Amino acid sequence: MIKNNKILLLEDDLMIAGGLIYALEQEQYDVTHAKSINEAKYHIQQDNFDLAILDMQLPDGLGVEIQEILKGKITQIIFLSVIDDEGNIVKAFESGAVDYITKPFRLKELLARVKRIFLQQSGDNIDIIKIGSITLNTSSAKVYISNESIDLTALEYKLLLTFVQNVGKVMTREQILDHLWDTNGNFVEDNTLTVYIKRLRSKLGESINIKTVRGIGYRVDS
Repeated sequence: MIKNNKILLLEDDLMIAGGLIYALEQEQYDVTHAKSINEAKYHIQQDNFDLAILDMQLPDGLGVEIQEILKGKITQIIFLSVIDDEGNIVKAFESGAVDYITKPFRLKELLARVKRIFLQQSGDNIDIIKIGSITLNTSSAKVYISNESIDLTALEYKLLLTFVQNVGKVMTREQILDHLWDTNGNFVEDNTLTVYIKRLRSKLGESINIKTVRGIGYRVDS
C-alpha cells in the first residue's frame, strides 16, 4: 500500500465527509478536509496534494472551480456527484478528471479506486501481487507458487487476496467476513471462515504464514 499520500477532500456533507476521512486515514492516507470552495482554496495555497476528491455541488460554487485552480499542480482528481448524467460525466473526464463517482457510493469501491490511482501513479503493475513465493494475477484471478499454478475456489481466492492486500495488518474475523461473499451474494458464516482458512493453509503450505492472533483474528506477514 502507498503510505502517506496527501488527499484534499472537498465535501460539505459532514456525514459523508466523516465516513470518508475515517476510511482514508485507516488506509494511512493524509487527509485534509474542506467544506467549501474558499476553504479548499486556502488549503491549496498552504500545501501540496497528491489527489483531490471534489464534490461537484458546494454551497459557494462548483467543484470544477477548484479543478481549475489545481491545474498545473495536481492532475489526479476524482469528482463526487449526485448527478448521474452522461453529459456531465463526459465533461468531467474531458476536463481532466481521472474518475467520477455518483452518490450514493460504496465506500470500499471509492477506496479501491483511490488505491488504483496511486498504484498507477507509482508505476506499479496493479495486476500482479507478490508475497514470498506466491504470485497473484488479479486480472485473471490466477495464483502461482514458484510459477506452479494453484487451484483455488472463488472464496479461497478472495480470502487470499484479502490477506495479501493487508499484509502485516491484524484483521478481525468480522473484517475478513465483510470482504467475503459467496457466489450467490450471501454473507459467509463465521464457522465457514474457519474451514476456508484451514483449506487455504493446506493448499498453500509453507509458502504463506497465516498467523492466528488469539482473541482478535489473523495476520499475514510479508
